[in-house]
Amino acid sequence: MKLNPYVNFAGRCAEAFRYYEKHLGAKNTMLMTFGQAPDQTHIDPKMKDAVMHGRTVIAGEDLLGADIPNAEPMRSAYLTITVDSDAEAERIYAALADGGSVFMKMEPTFFAYRFGQLRDRFGVNWMIINPRPMQPPR
Repeated sequence: MKLNPYVNFAGRCAEAFRYYEKHLGAKNTMLMTFGQAPDQTHIDPKMKDAVMHGRTVIAGEDLLGADIPNAEPMRSAYLTITVDSDAEAERIYAALADGGSVFMKMEPTFFAYRFGQLRDRFGVNWMIINPRPMQPPR
């Protein structure tokens, strides 16, 4: 069994996946447009360049997505990236925060050397963390 997040974008899926490829080292493995679907009888011509199904691999995990008219930004779910250096946490946070909305600035916490939360320019919520080693309960 495998669990994969599927994110709906309001017309910016390909742009988002290219951005993640550039800034997160993602590898885009599929971007099929509605115009590439074998049966065009039910396809709105205005959607021909929109992504029907996309897949990108980030840190070895698949992120799936599509362009869905009137898609709304994520609300209570986050994609989480765990890294092993403060510099990498800061770099990724800055890239995803560019043009987005910061919920929690990148900073040290009791559970992480660096932790931050944001919504990127594409409406996707992210948590970036460089965790501290967990201490066993006493």
